[in-house]
Amino acid sequence: MCGIVGAILKEGAVLRGMIEGLRVLEYRGYDSSGVAIAGPQGLLVQKKAGRLEELENVLAETQFPDGLAGIGHTRWATHGPPTDVNAHPHTDTDRTIAVVHNGIIENYLELREELSASGSRFLSDTDTEVLTHLIAREALEGSLVDAVLRALGRVRGHYAIAVLRPGAQPEVVCARHGPPLCIGLSKEGAWLGSDILALIPHTRNVIFLEDGDVAELKVDSIVVRDLEGNLLERTAQRVDWDAEQVGKGSWPHFMIKEIHEQPDVLAQTAFHRLDDESGDVKFEEAGWTDEVLQGVERIQIVACGTALHAGYTARHLIEGLARVPVDLDFASEFRYRDPILVPGTLAIGISQSGETADSLAALRRARELGARTACICNVAGSTMVRECDAALMTHAGPEIGVASTKAFVAQLVAAYLLAIRIGRARGQLSADEGRVLLQDLRLLRPKMESLLSKKFLARMIEIAERHRGVKGFLFLGRGINYPIALEGALKLKEISYMHAEGYAAGEMKHGPIALVEAWMTTVVITGHGLLAEKVRSNIEQVRARGGPVIAVGADRESLELADEAIEVPDCNEWLSPILNVIPLQLLSYEVARLRGCDIDKPRNLAKSVTVE
Repeated sequence: MCGIVGAILKEGAVLRGMIEGLRVLEYRGYDSSGVAIAGPQGLLVQKKAGRLEELENVLAETQFPDGLAGIGHTRWATHGPPTDVNAHPHTDTDRTIAVVHNGIIENYLELREELSASGSRFLSDTDTEVLTHLIAREALEGSLVDAVLRALGRVRGHYAIAVLRPGAQPEVVCARHGPPLCIGLSKEGAWLGSDILALIPHTRNVIFLEDGDVAELKVDSIVVRDLEGNLLERTAQRVDWDAEQVGKGSWPHFMIKEIHEQPDVLAQTAFHRLDDESGDVKFEEAGWTDEVLQGVERIQIVACGTALHAGYTARHLIEGLARVPVDLDFASEFRYRDPILVPGTLAIGISQSGETADSLAALRRARELGARTACICNVAGSTMVRECDAALMTHAGPEIGVASTKAFVAQLVAAYLLAIRIGRARGQLSADEGRVLLQDLRLLRPKMESLLSKKFLARMIEIAERHRGVKGFLFLGRGINYPIALEGALKLKEISYMHAEGYAAGEMKHGPIALVEAWMTTVVITGHGLLAEKVRSNIEQVRARGGPVIAVGADRESLELADEAIEVPDCNEWLSPILNVIPLQLLSYEVARLRGCDIDKPRNLAKSVTVE
C-alpha cells in the first residue's frame, strides 16, 4: 500500500527525485508523507500528515537541506492515526538512522517492551518505530547492512523497508519480505522504490527483490544478500514503460485517461497473439501448451476486488468455450477455508500488480494442495509472475488511477484469449469456430472507440447530472454480464462514495426489490437471447414500483422500456462485458466529478493491497 523511495548518488542531490517518486506513487493510497536526508551535519527529517503538497510546502518554507542520500515514504495508517508524529520516516532516540516501512511487524509489542526496558524512548504509535530502534541498537557496531540482518532475525511479519544512516559515506539498505520492493542502478547512482514507476525516470534496468532479500545500495553497485548474509545473484529486467504513459498529460484525471486508453489496451493485450490461420491463440509466455492444458481437469480462480469480477467473467468464458469446470473464490476466503482441490487442478490468480497479499497467499496454498499455478497479471517481474508455473501478461501499461479501468478490460480480454486457447487445446473449439471468435475480437476495437466519442461522453454527463443526487444505485445483470453489474457498483462506490450494490438480476425479487423507490436508481445491463427477455421483466418490475431505470446494452427492446437508454454496439455475447463496462466506468467518473470527489485517490483506498 504505502510508497517507498530512496537513493544514493555520486553527486548532486536526491530530494527532488524522491519527491517526484512519491508523487508517482500517490496512486497507492496514503494519508501522510515524509523524507529523510543524510546531510553533512547528520540526519535531517521532515514529515507531514495529509497530502504530499503539504509536505512540499513545509520543505519549501523551512528551506530543507539536500544531500547525496535519502529515503522517502507515503504512509497508509495501520498502527496509529495519520498524524505528523506517526508519519514515516522514523528515527531512533539519538537520530543515528531513519527507517521507512510498508507492512506489519507482528511481534512489535514484545519488542517495544524489551527496547523500552533498555532505554529506548518511543514517540509514535507505530510498529515501524520499534524496528527503527532495533536496527539502531544493532548498528552500534559494524556496517548498517549487518545491523539490518541481525534486527530482521528478531522480526515476525511482512515488510518492505529502507534504512538510511548518515556519515562521510552515507549508507542505504533495503529489505523485502512480502510487500514489493525494486532497485536499480543509473549513471547517477542507485535507486529504490516500492513500484517500478518510481524508478523508470532514472533507470529501465530494474531488480525485483524477492522475499528474504536484503540489498545494500552504493553509488556504483548493488549487493544483495539473503537473511543469513549469503551473497545472491539477482538479474535486472528491462522495463519498457515510458514517462508519457506514467504522466497524466492534458487529461484532468488519470482515470478518464485510462478509460480512453482501453481500445489500445485491447490491441496490446490481444492482437499480437491471434493466429487466424489456425483459429487459435499463441501466447509468448511458457506453460500454455496443448499438453499442459489437456491435463487440466478443473480450474480454481482466486482474486480480490475488481480482479475477482474479471474472474467471474473468466468462469463464464472458460466453461462456455472450453467446457472445463471452474470454481471461483475470494482469495482472502480461499486461503482460510481449508479448500479441497481435485487432481489436475489449475489455480489461476488474477491481479493487476501481482503483489496482492491475499491472492499470493491463496496461490501458495493451492500449490501446497497439489495444484499447478498460473496468473493473469500486468506487471512483469512481480511476485505473482515469478512464483507461478505460468503467467499470462496483460500488457495494459501502468495504471495509476486507484479505481481500475483499463487493467480490468485487459483482464477480460486475456480471459477471452485463454478460453479460446484452452478450448482449442482440448478439442472443444474447431479451427473455424476459433477463427470466428478471433475475428469478433478484432472488430471490437472500433466499437469500443465509439463509446468514447464526444457525443457519447456528452450523453453520459447528462445522465450523471440527473442521477447524482439519488440516495443509491442498484446494478443488475445476468449471465456473463452479472460480473459487470458487480463492477459497475464497485466503481461508483469507490470514487463517488455513493451507496451502490450489484446483484444477479434473478435475485432482485429475493430482497433488493424492497429498496426500489423514486430516489433509488436501478442500472440494468441488458442480455442476449433468452436472458434479454428475463432482463426486460426486471426493468418492468422496477418501473412498476416507481424506480428510475438506466438500461445499458445492445438489446433495443430493453432499452425502449427504460427511463434512460445507453446503447452500446452489438457483438457476440462473450465479448459484451468489455463494451458494457465502459459506460459504467464513465457514469461512475462523471458522478464523482460532479460531486467534487478526489477521483484518482479515493479515500481509504490503496492501489495495491499488500497486507491483509
